Amino acid sequence: MIPAAHPLSHPAPSQGGAAPPRWQALWREAVRDPRELLGLLGLDPDALGMSDAAAAQFPLRVPRGFVARMRHGDPADPLLRQVLPLDAEMRPMPGFSLDAVGDGAAKAGHGVIRKYRGRALLIATGSCAINCRYCFRRHFPYAAETAAAAAWREAVAAIAADPDIDEVILSGGDPWSLATPKLAELTDALKAVPQLKRLRVHTRLPVVLPERVDAALTEWLAALPWPVAVVLHANHANEFDAAVDAAMRRLREAGASLLNQAVLLRGVNDSVEALAALSERSYAAGVLPYYLHQLDRVQGAAHFEVADEQALALHRALAARLSGYLVPKLVREVAGDPGKRPL
Repeated sequence: MIPAAHPLSHPAPSQGGAAPPRWQALWREAVRDPRELLGLLGLDPDALGMSDAAAAQFPLRVPRGFVARMRHGDPADPLLRQVLPLDAEMRPMPGFSLDAVGDGAAKAGHGVIRKYRGRALLIATGSCAINCRYCFRRHFPYAAETAAAAAWREAVAAIAADPDIDEVILSGGDPWSLATPKLAELTDALKAVPQLKRLRVHTRLPVVLPERVDAALTEWLAALPWPVAVVLHANHANEFDAAVDAAMRRLREAGASLLNQAVLLRGVNDSVEALAALSERSYAAGVLPYYLHQLDRVQGAAHFEVADEQALALHRALAARLSGYLVPKLVREVAGDPGKRPL
């Protein structure tokens, strides 16, 4: 059995006595007590089905800036629903597993996953600024499987040894939870791999902790020798605010292409209105809608599932309402498939 992921250590302070970057200070100030979170929102823990057992298995973690975007006094707030541990997570459900997308079978090196031709995904770290309750890697054994171990040497060697790999995807956890010098350590090593054409970063930090997009990060990004796609993760229009807009602008100015992938979640965005608002709001921030994922069937997330029939109806209605470039592809990840499966 794969154990539930435990929170890893916070990003290390800067060396030499200098104050750490502001985003690291905000990281450490995140809300980690569900009762504190509900108290900040004026809500009663007993009335919401909050679960101490679920929080012990997969701890709550949410930046205070993200909490500030939640609606006070609203137990159905779509941002709150994404992070609050509930009793429903502890009910075993048929068809829901610890490894919903076949990560274990696709391992190709220490922290390296090979599922699709031409691409290698690096589990850069197990750390995240926010713990989303539907996370398909909530049971992943991060302590034993991170590509950053041993200064990335095994991960980079696995990529260099396969001439078919021309794109590297940084994932996790959240790769931008690593300090920028650690990221530069990886990309400096990757510069010696001649077949690489593209770098992709999957991250939620510019949405949930926009202060992470600081001068050091954008300078590193702008100096990279490959085209870079930053695939963000926002599920609801309310996740965007002025600070997020500014972070997206800084990323675009550093030369990154910005895409958004969302997960279709019951009680969060399972309406045409919510999905249309998400597409329009992300595009207004300079982020192109990319994927709308059906839920990965990981243990603990069954209460978020939306039936395929409803998902298809929502997607048809969205396509009838919005310009084509605002309509994300509706997909599911199926272990063993050569790519995302369109619905």
